[in-house]
Amino acid sequence: MQRKTVFLSICVILALFLAFPFPLRADESIINGFVTNNATHLLVYARVTNCFTKDMEAAILAGVPTTFTFLMELYQERPRWLDKKLARLTVGHTIKYDNVKRLFYVYSDGDKEPTSFQDYESAKRAMADLNGFPVAPMKSLKRNEYYYVRIKAKLDKVRLPLHMEYVFSFVSLWDFETDWYREGFFY
Repeated sequence: MQRKTVFLSICVILALFLAFPFPLRADESIINGFVTNNATHLLVYARVTNCFTKDMEAAILAGVPTTFTFLMELYQERPRWLDKKLARLTVGHTIKYDNVKRLFYVYSDGDKEPTSFQDYESAKRAMADLNGFPVAPMKSLKRNEYYYVRIKAKLDKVRLPLHMEYVFSFVSLWDFETDWYREGFFY
């Protein structure tokens, strides 16, 4: 009798988990990703969607800097062997709101000066977009070969002054990481 009760309890708990799944993360994805080139470099374009939560937006508007990191990897496909990694790059986008000037500043790795925005929607688009980032020089690629680029985006952990991230528990809810997005091409 006791075994039946335990078995029935486990079945009910599993049914509840299946009926009402606990969201472990938001529905982030990289969309509209594509690879192209200019005369000298292989370029990557991508956009992250559904990456700003209400708590995150409230903290950004309060002046807490937030950073997205894009990870990119370039591989050469090799039949009957492991694919060869040719490049691994990271680029970060950081948003900071200036309450006094009422401007949003978006810093990108490699840029000397931040880009300023008066409206929040434009700043969010600049944060979530990867526009023509050079991954590798074209001279490093061999003709008539298959390649692919993998892209992943993640939100860096927020560091508040005086270890306040331990006091504000909502900061831990910001953590997200997308799945790898893969775009193949033939050169």
